[in-house]
Amino acid sequence: MADARIGTRALLALLGDWRQTSSGPSYLALFDRIRLLVLDGRIATDTRLPAERDLAQTLGVSRTMVSAAYRELRDAGYTVSVRGSGSVTRLPGRAPIGGHDVTGEFIDFSKATLTAYPGLVGATQRVLDDFAVELGGTGIDPFGSRVLREAVADRYTARGLPTSVEQVMITIGAQHAIFLLARTLLGRGDRAVVELPSYPHAYEALRAAGARLVPVTVTSSTEATGRAAGQTDAIAPDHGWDAAGLAQAFARTSPALAYLMPDFHNPTGESMAPEIRSQVLHDAARQGSLVVVDETTAELNIDRPGSYLPFAAYGDAASAEAAVLVGSVGKTVWAGIRVGWVRAQPAIIRKLAAARFSGDLGTPVLEQLIIAELLRDFGPVLELRSTQLGEGRDALGRMLAEHFPTWQVPRVQGGLSTWVNLGAPVSSQLALAARSQGLLITAGPRFGIDGAFERFLRIPIGYPRAELERGVKALSAAWHSLSNGPLLSSDELYADMV
Repeated sequence: MADARIGTRALLALLGDWRQTSSGPSYLALFDRIRLLVLDGRIATDTRLPAERDLAQTLGVSRTMVSAAYRELRDAGYTVSVRGSGSVTRLPGRAPIGGHDVTGEFIDFSKATLTAYPGLVGATQRVLDDFAVELGGTGIDPFGSRVLREAVADRYTARGLPTSVEQVMITIGAQHAIFLLARTLLGRGDRAVVELPSYPHAYEALRAAGARLVPVTVTSSTEATGRAAGQTDAIAPDHGWDAAGLAQAFARTSPALAYLMPDFHNPTGESMAPEIRSQVLHDAARQGSLVVVDETTAELNIDRPGSYLPFAAYGDAASAEAAVLVGSVGKTVWAGIRVGWVRAQPAIIRKLAAARFSGDLGTPVLEQLIIAELLRDFGPVLELRSTQLGEGRDALGRMLAEHFPTWQVPRVQGGLSTWVNLGAPVSSQLALAARSQGLLITAGPRFGIDGAFERFLRIPIGYPRAELERGVKALSAAWHSLSNGPLLSSDELYADMV
């Protein structure tokens, strides 16, 4: 039996305008879109698809067409027929997708990450004596190592937000922190304000806790200015967060919490203005809401003007208590070091610790000691990352301008990626075509809700130059295959470009 099922209405929302840009048979267009949804993780493996008759009625097409699409999925290995469960999703063979094994033949742009910090080995060697001492204990602590909690508290204090050890809990990375917060602070049916687009695994964590998502838009600078690749005009003032929409969302829905990424937002790269941060904290405190602030990319600055404080520092004594800050070293040190943290009021920290044992028994001790060692002098880490990201951003910008002169590419001021406007709703088809060129990249709708953002593609900027070059060449071949192949005609591909 399948572990889960997806209803016809839910699938319809994910399919979006699945036939809009297809010049081939409708059954192939439906096959391609469902295939991408499986590859992208928007439909989990081992999920039962709707019955052919039900889907045909919902789509307003013939059952024969849906049967043909399902047959293609089955023949390609994306579904199997299970007695009593109909068509159940699978991954064919060793399909190279995010979250699964990827051979060296593939370039993986589905993850916005950096290679490991060079000083990581040295830091590990320096803490081995301390680790030997820790071996005399149990190694189990839901709050985390006191030495690391002190280091995190000191880091917040140095950045302008006085913090005590009692306000810090160590987690197994930021995603673990988000999941734990959602599971602990949300009840089924509670509303949660989220950005649109946003980090897809945060959507998943909130939905898994039973939340009803209330989206508020974040607009990238390319949407505001219409700049093409290589242009560096001043950014227009009307990009970023919909401040009025945020205020209305709090006032209208009284959410239990909001999930925001205000610094170098994933995927747009935008940073929230200080006055909006203050307003969000004020609105949240007035409604009795909490604001979960993902600051995992907050210190990945390249050349953003001015200085920004941790989010809670923008509130007064009362409203600052509404902020729950999430951080990690996955973006700065290395994604393979699974250490994150939560900074919140002590009562919330105690509540999280009490709820934690049902899922895990604490964060690995050695990794905590390593990060505590690095946090004592974190400046060199951030300086290196700023240089690497600046070089990657500029190199990628030149490559995209050369290969895709019509694309709109923002010049981000920090973070790990750029949110490219393709000018046409073909992101899903481009992601599929890229796989055949040896490139794994995530389609824009993965960062939205219900199929939005087909015009956008997130491209990481932190990869080594040689890998960026290989990836852009593969992307270029995929792009040209769309205009030359059966999926799109040239007129359809470029009709909506500006």
